[in-house]
Amino acid sequence: MLHTRRSAAIALATTLLVTTQVQAKPLEHVQFHNAGSDVIEDFCGDLEVRFTFDDRGTFLFNQQGRDRLAHSHVNLHGTASWTNLANGRTLTHVYHVTEKELKVTDNGDGTLTLLVQASGSTKFIGPDGQVLNDPGQFRFELLFDHNGTPADPSDDEFVADLGVVKPSTGRNDLEGHDLCTDVHELIG
Repeated sequence: MLHTRRSAAIALATTLLVTTQVQAKPLEHVQFHNAGSDVIEDFCGDLEVRFTFDDRGTFLFNQQGRDRLAHSHVNLHGTASWTNLANGRTLTHVYHVTEKELKVTDNGDGTLTLLVQASGSTKFIGPDGQVLNDPGQFRFELLFDHNGTPADPSDDEFVADLGVVKPSTGRNDLEGHDLCTDVHELIG
């Protein structure tokens, strides 16, 4: 009889767990694709460039953990390019990035601290084939005001960037680079 009760309890617990998991829907799940092109005058102070971009990816918001706090996960792939209209030279940025919130902490004072991991690769390719490559991952923290609803991200407001928790791994060709300096050097 004890064996039958234990089996029935396990069967009920399994059914409840499966039902709960099946009913749990993401708060938001979006696939996106944005593309465009525009002429920018006085780019980096003195250049006229055509800026072109093509981004695609997915965005997912799910509640996790005992507190059911929302965690986001973003996959972004794309290109951006700047073409100097005076000489036709182009600088291209190619990126494949994943950002996910590893931990969301309710600080008990109306704020949430988000530990975010960004990983992937980003590279800049100059008109003569020069490549600045920056693959790897790093972690950083952000602070948000949850406006009294810690489990509802729709009304959260950004408060502060708390900085890098784990510095970038891998190559860091872009460390210390300034976009405008590179633009002037490569396509100016």
